[in-house]
Amino acid sequence: MNALDNRPEDRERWRVGQLRKLEALGLTVRDLDLQDFFGAPNRLREALREHDMVWINGGNAFILRRAMKLSGMDAQIIDLLERDEIVYAGFSAAAVIISQSLRGLEAVDDPHDVPDGYPAEIEWNGLGILPFAIVVHYKSNHSESAAVEKEIEHYERLNIPYRTLRDGEVFVVRGGLGSIEKVG
Repeated sequence: MNALDNRPEDRERWRVGQLRKLEALGLTVRDLDLQDFFGAPNRLREALREHDMVWINGGNAFILRRAMKLSGMDAQIIDLLERDEIVYAGFSAAAVIISQSLRGLEAVDDPHDVPDGYPAEIEWNGLGILPFAIVVHYKSNHSESAAVEKEIEHYERLNIPYRTLRDGEVFVVRGGLGSIEKVG
């Protein structure tokens, strides 16, 4: 839920809603707040090893990326994915940060939005899991859909590969990058 650390009232509402939806799918859910692990990547690694999947909520991608860096989640999740020990899932901010870079996302999310307890430094590097940028809320009924066109212009101007996702669509990555499938 850390992508919503800048909006505490929305964060709690979304947290409760996401927990209910995941539990309705038959999943056992444990809420991990990355702020509890800032500066403690070993404790986070132990917490992550207790699970076979992480579900990351949407919100501000720059805040989420900061939280992942401060907690060590960025390095931990990459390592666990390479070992095929965890499934990474989520939407919106969760999807866009797995590309190589967050440059271009400033058309959609404010990189200068800094919640209490976070440093002002912007982390422009994505997690580097995918070799292309993901553009979410593309031609969807979402408040950010109009701003996404500016993001796409940035990628096209700089010849950065990207793929779009409309709300309700997903990318499924299996067995490394050899198999990337768009579903929805």
